[in-house]
Amino acid sequence: MNKINIHQKLQLFSDQWSPKIIGSLNGQDVKLAKIEGEFVWHSHKDEDELFYVLKGTLIMEFRDKTVELQEGEMIIVFKGVEHRPIAKEEVHIMLFEPSNIKHTGEVKHEITVEKYDRI
Repeated sequence: MNKINIHQKLQLFSDQWSPKIIGSLNGQDVKLAKIEGEFVWHSHKDEDELFYVLKGTLIMEFRDKTVELQEGEMIIVFKGVEHRPIAKEEVHIMLFEPSNIKHTGEVKHEITVEKYDRI
């Protein structure tokens, strides 16, 4: 068991919309990501996701509402709920997701990540 320095891990990459695994537990991956712009509308049929904002402002769009998250806030997107993350400026997030989750659900897009890097 080793401690993980989140700030040091964030300095290891600059690419956006490409989450990096920093730990795993109970079938879940803990990931860090840097995002900016609009993601694609998607959902995850069988998996919930947790988004925790480390830096910046994350806008989470749903078909029926929009939720704005500030640093230190989080949201859980339940399985089957269509959503689209948006970051007007670069945002750093921590994600808790099942290890088998597909980046963009069943949607194939140029930003779809097929395999997550572990850092």
